[in-house]
Amino acid sequence: MILSARALDIAITQLGVREKGSSNSGPEVDKYLKSVGLTAGFPWCMAFVYWCYNQASIESGVANFLIRTAGVLHQWNEQQPVRKIVLDKVLKDPAIIKPGAVFIMDHGKANGHTGLVEKIHGSYIDTIEGNTNDEGSREGYEVCRRTRRLTAIKGFIQ
Repeated sequence: MILSARALDIAITQLGVREKGSSNSGPEVDKYLKSVGLTAGFPWCMAFVYWCYNQASIESGVANFLIRTAGVLHQWNEQQPVRKIVLDKVLKDPAIIKPGAVFIMDHGKANGHTGLVEKIHGSYIDTIEGNTNDEGSREGYEVCRRTRRLTAIKGFIQ
């Protein structure tokens, strides 16, 4: 869990980062996208999560288990089964999700959203997410804290 905890710490340092210039662009956003091999202009929530984990991996010397992708559902579908926790298991025992776990949302039509879990309380999770905003959009413009219903989540990776 050391990698997840460190990735969360790194995500916290990015709070307040905003797009600058055109949509899905800006110095920090471009850095997140570059970490998954993309240039400015693409949705960046998964790139943000990957970048946080990759930085944690470099700092700690522990392998990054996330797949290098900007695709939320690609990350879920291709992730090692041992790392995936489906929502039903979490609803039975929320304590199995640790800070820094990656949450996955599936909005249908190949659209997803993701971020890092800060904590679980009752039927909600507090998160840190990129490419969102105060209204909770999956096409937002900043890194910020959000609170989401557990039932809106497809699953978790940790």
